[in-house]
Amino acid sequence: MVIEQASHKQLRNVVAEQMRKAILDGYYKPGEWLRQERLAQELGVSQMPVREALKELAAEGLIEHVPYRGARVVPFSAEDVLDLYSHRAFLEGQAARFAAQNITPEELQTLKRFQMDMENNLAPEKVAGYRSINREFHKLIFTASRHEYLIRALNQLWTVFPSMLIANFSATAAQPIPERDNRDTAEHNLIIEALEKHDGSMAEKHLKEHILSAGEQLIHLLK
Repeated sequence: MVIEQASHKQLRNVVAEQMRKAILDGYYKPGEWLRQERLAQELGVSQMPVREALKELAAEGLIEHVPYRGARVVPFSAEDVLDLYSHRAFLEGQAARFAAQNITPEELQTLKRFQMDMENNLAPEKVAGYRSINREFHKLIFTASRHEYLIRALNQLWTVFPSMLIANFSATAAQPIPERDNRDTAEHNLIIEALEKHDGSMAEKHLKEHILSAGEQLIHLLK
């Protein structure tokens, strides 16, 4: 994970991106302490860009600073899962309502392509690819809302969710959530249909139900 030399500003950004990816990929585990000296050695940089990157990741919610202890990767509890799904359902529901009025034909075609790609990645060994495409599917919808503050808030939420959240639990880190595949497909198609009809109320309803349903199944699995 050694980083090539760059300007100070570029180096800080590169270090932050490398650490962000390592956390989301599960290289750094939930609750793991992130020592500046060790990170600097691993990345082949001085401690200053590491220190600045840790501040950036703390602002994003990926890590937390514990007084007199240092920085560690944020661990999630089942209660945190419920909170995150609830917040995401509300915000993405609002975004879907706006997107129904503003989405372009080109964006709808891209959304359908994402859905087809997900259907081609349903095998358990393709779960990483499926989750990556699913992220793009949801991101396209909230970006189509054209509401900048809403887009910013959801980009922030998706920085830690669901990749990092899923990676926190061994039961879901490297395999699909049982019984979600077919339901995901049906629910996604209902969302696309509502967006095609420019029906904001139905787009909001279907997207909120989709997210809350996935959250309920994950909570059930964790329990």
